[in-house]
Amino acid sequence: MTQIRQYLENNKDAMIEILRELVAVPSVQGEAEEGFPFGKEPARALSIMLEKCREAGFAVENVENYAGSADINDTEPELAVLTHLDVVPAGDGWSSPPFELTQDGDKLVGRGTIDDKGPAVAAFFAAKAVKEFGISLKKGIRLIFGTNEENGSADLAYYRSKHTIPPMVFTPDGEYPVINAEKGMLRIYFSTEFKDGLIKGGEVINAVPKYCTFDIKTYENGEVSQIYGKHHGTAAHASTPEKGNNAITEFLSCQGYLNPVIGRLSKLFPHGELNGKSCGLGFRDDISGDMTCVLSLLNTKDGRLCGGIDIRFPLDRTKAEISGIICEKLRSAGFEIDSCEGVEPHCTDENSTFVQSLLKTYERITGDKGRCIAIGGGTYVHEIEGGVAFGAEFPGEDGHMHSPDEFITVENLLKNAEIMAEAMIEICG
Repeated sequence: MTQIRQYLENNKDAMIEILRELVAVPSVQGEAEEGFPFGKEPARALSIMLEKCREAGFAVENVENYAGSADINDTEPELAVLTHLDVVPAGDGWSSPPFELTQDGDKLVGRGTIDDKGPAVAAFFAAKAVKEFGISLKKGIRLIFGTNEENGSADLAYYRSKHTIPPMVFTPDGEYPVINAEKGMLRIYFSTEFKDGLIKGGEVINAVPKYCTFDIKTYENGEVSQIYGKHHGTAAHASTPEKGNNAITEFLSCQGYLNPVIGRLSKLFPHGELNGKSCGLGFRDDISGDMTCVLSLLNTKDGRLCGGIDIRFPLDRTKAEISGIICEKLRSAGFEIDSCEGVEPHCTDENSTFVQSLLKTYERITGDKGRCIAIGGGTYVHEIEGGVAFGAEFPGEDGHMHSPDEFITVENLLKNAEIMAEAMIEICG
């Protein structure tokens, strides 16, 4: 057993207790107040974490409750470990109280345990181990704790307006071995006049819709009639639509021929098509694979039919190119574009010394082959040049992130801390 691992084993109970304290804070985004940009609870979680860092002898700064930092040594920081302390709402279906840390065998269950309070605790104890062992570091290390990752990362944008981010950044807010490539993303909202009834499909733009209900007029053989019903699908994240079944496009395929507006939309979004080919898209590259295009929202409001589309596009395409193609297709079909926003793809060179050092550390600690992977989702470092995701989930692991009974195992809490500590030494020692 390494010296670092032994230290973590000796401090296992302390790690769990700090995680328990953080999980007890329901740090879901709340109403902004003076001094509390995302509400009081995210700020409270940040205050707890920074106080732990202060007690450990780190140089601490709270950046107006947007984010906070802790430097573990006096040298100018060249490596940052970026985590967040805000969480998504608990939702239903839990087998134990979501904001109470419950230990079930090796599992530590509670909202935020894997995303991202558990990894934040692991990063803190990794830094503590490096500091307490007096390991000589040539480069500075900074822990950065955010409070708005789940709702747009305005925390990080504000922090970066006040401070320069160190040149090397990893976030344990993804998966191992290393996520170095992330597809570009577009979110498009469109609408058209619609006087033929009511439709409600989808809840959020970044998820495959599970339900679509309708009560609409149909026109067949010169006769007007009213039909109503509900289509059931399977929810999934919009970056992995192959894991779901889209209730909205199923509705379009079944009822499209009976209503002209629905029919125009059904031609652009055939049920089962996941890459946007019928919208003039369908691109792919060898690194990030096929693009995805999900019609995830379709609702009637004030005499209009309003839709939302989530697109994840390959590394070799641009936001302007993709948006130009699909927006023109929508306009040609009689729809107005209400908004179109997104981000370019993100890719960090897998052959960089930084990435290779992370892979080397991962291989040494786990015994598994290190490799870089590309994803359709976006991590906390998507808009940080040179940033990568490094952990916290291991290959084949599912910690129920954003779902009921979210968890991290005690073993993986310790292993994450061990890997991060060894990475700090590898890169900065």
